[in-house]
Amino acid sequence: MADTILMKGNEAIAEAAVMAGCRHFFGYPITPQTEVAAYMSRRMKQVDGVYLQAESEIAAINMVLGASAAGARAMTSSSSPGIALKGEGLSYIAACDLPAVIVNIQRGGPGLGGIQPSQADYFMATRGGGHGDFHMIVLAPNSVQEMFDCTFTAFDLADKHRMPALILADGILGQMMEPVVMEGPKPPDLPPKDWAATGTKGRRKRNIINSLYLQPEGLERVNIERYKRYGAVEKEEARSERYLMDDAEVCVAAYGASSRVARNAVDMARGNGIKAGMIRPVTVWPFPKRDFLEAAEKARAFVCVEMSMGQMIEDVELSIRCKRPVTLCGRTGGMVPDPGQVLAAITEASKGGTR
Repeated sequence: MADTILMKGNEAIAEAAVMAGCRHFFGYPITPQTEVAAYMSRRMKQVDGVYLQAESEIAAINMVLGASAAGARAMTSSSSPGIALKGEGLSYIAACDLPAVIVNIQRGGPGLGGIQPSQADYFMATRGGGHGDFHMIVLAPNSVQEMFDCTFTAFDLADKHRMPALILADGILGQMMEPVVMEGPKPPDLPPKDWAATGTKGRRKRNIINSLYLQPEGLERVNIERYKRYGAVEKEEARSERYLMDDAEVCVAAYGASSRVARNAVDMARGNGIKAGMIRPVTVWPFPKRDFLEAAEKARAFVCVEMSMGQMIEDVELSIRCKRPVTLCGRTGGMVPDPGQVLAAITEASKGGTR
């Protein structure tokens, strides 16, 4: 029987990583994610793993690259400005077609900003995260239980598709405590890592992990092939949760911690006679475009709830092909929308107004 333990979101991610077979963690302290690294510093010793506090975020992501190239399940974590520093390494990992898991417990920005929760790294996460043409799988949990569950999913999807996977959370989810059912899923049937640089032992050709192509034709060919695989990921891995959408005339779009506030506002709107519903992206890349496009057949308006100046709103508009008006209900700088504010936005959208 699985244990149920009260724990922080940061700790839930770390314990799930250990249970998922991660034995290599490289990180650097920054609020509000430091508990991930602190937890791993204890647990890695207990499971004969490797914990290393790198000299910088740049060093940490490149250590992940090295461990992953050798076939290991490796992870790093940071918060917003630290993830920005990891951008070059993320691009290298994607270019080498390596699986890896990265955790971003977002804080307010830009710059050093503040240590309060934010969702303003959406563009950085969903538009690549570094230079060049590439994507990461981006999972957006909205509870401590999902922080735990999504960690298993991140490792498995990274291995399945040979690409980095990022868990995009925020300071609320990282620091809040909730009961977690400590039970991992059945291990999936993943392909062998016959590409890994593990030493030939004289029995096979050398595997070379590389991201440098001096001939532009070669680089173009590799990029085009990689985007074909990304297309398969978009078809297979887009995930969402639908709430009261069967007859919804106003569709609320929200992810992560904001979706918890938005769900309360949807219930309040229903109590006021407004047919509101919510679609919560669980993957923000690939984005669940089909769910939103289908919703646009019935819904007359969309409200996007975010802790940013409106970054996910662009994906909602693109998904519904601008068939319906999409308005923003957002706070930024570490501020969090409240249910009353979201209810007001839903009410106005139901009347055909704009905010």
